[in-house]
Amino acid sequence: MRLSELEIELIRSNRKTVSIHIERDGSVSARIPETITEEEIQKVLQSKEYQIHKNLAQWSQLNQTKVEREYVNGQSFLYLGRNYRLQFVEEKLETLIFNKGYFHLSYSDKNQARNMFINFYKEKLNEKLKPIIKRYKGQLGVNIKEIKIMELQNRWASCSVKGNVNFHWKCAMAPIDVLNYIVAHELTHLIHPNHNTSFWNELDKVMPNYNEQVNWLKRNGAGMDL
Repeated sequence: MRLSELEIELIRSNRKTVSIHIERDGSVSARIPETITEEEIQKVLQSKEYQIHKNLAQWSQLNQTKVEREYVNGQSFLYLGRNYRLQFVEEKLETLIFNKGYFHLSYSDKNQARNMFINFYKEKLNEKLKPIIKRYKGQLGVNIKEIKIMELQNRWASCSVKGNVNFHWKCAMAPIDVLNYIVAHELTHLIHPNHNTSFWNELDKVMPNYNEQVNWLKRNGAGMDL
């Protein structure tokens, strides 16, 4: 649906209110009740137009932190909230190695560097997630059927009503405290699917300082990329 010059993606779900989101790529989406009419949607969006443009301006400012990384010696890459430099070596390593504060990669694998970084992040994230998920699963009293680490486009994580939880491999770039927040946030959705007051109250019980982690993601999320 178009609002002035904006194209807004409509996502219908079993909810009572309209919620507007600025995605990480700058696109705008609206979560809307399944029963709402096109005319009602248009009126709601028009009433929120100023706020949408304000949020887009904030998104543009925050995305100034976006980094265009190249696979060259000395380029820095994020891992658990810190930057570490890449060093190419002559010897054949078969994979990306993280050792003594540096990423090491064979010159012969330079063309596969991005895939090797993604595989590294997936492997390390899988290790880091296990104790965190166990902790918040117990605190929240939720059941998880399956966990996957994958490409999620503009989301850090997602879940389904069946108890499947997915995490973006880029989460491995975040500090452990932020990773705890991402896990707690998504597992709370297994209790409260929508971002309503009940959701935030539930999350606050297990992570009273979650706003600190939200703000970190706002400031640094655009830089969590390859």
